[in-house]
Amino acid sequence: MSDEHRPRRPAMMSPAAMEAFGGTVDPMQEIEAAHQTAAVLVHAGRSAHDPTVTARLVDLVEELGLTTVADLWAHRPARTLPGALWRLYVLREWVRRAPDEASLDYRAGVRFADVDHAVAGAADPPGPAEVTDLADTILAGVFEGDLAVALERAAAFCRVVAAGRADRSEGEEAATRAAHLMDTADDLTAAASLWRLGELS
Repeated sequence: MSDEHRPRRPAMMSPAAMEAFGGTVDPMQEIEAAHQTAAVLVHAGRSAHDPTVTARLVDLVEELGLTTVADLWAHRPARTLPGALWRLYVLREWVRRAPDEASLDYRAGVRFADVDHAVAGAADPPGPAEVTDLADTILAGVFEGDLAVALERAAAFCRVVAAGRADRSEGEEAATRAAHLMDTADDLTAAASLWRLGELS
């Protein structure tokens, strides 16, 4: 696909960047920008039918930086399109930065969550390369597959990792992190249902 026909990613400016240009950030405009950029991004990816475009969208954090993406979407409710996208990108970024930890948690969780393991679709045995590929594949599914299925696969991945983390680690911090992952799984499952109803925005 030539550059002139490539869908253009919407320009993303963080609140700090807006203020640097002499403007103040209207909270309502900030909310609107979060939802509009999420919708445009998903539409651009799903309408392109181009693996190159999908790859660029999956690599959004590498291109823009996690802070910029966080400024846009992190404060939106989990059961909205920007909120769900934020959680998918954070999940993928964690796996990319800590593939050994992610794979150990995942492998430990499989025996407690075999159904979720099947839904997530990780290769066996799920080593660092396999969980990294899975995180990329799940996120790519937002732009080139059934978005609800991508959200459900991410939820299943979170449940397996949460079970493994609870089994592998002791202490309050580990329990809290596992509980947060389970909350994320519930939110992603709810977001999938909303997408199927045409109500995820």
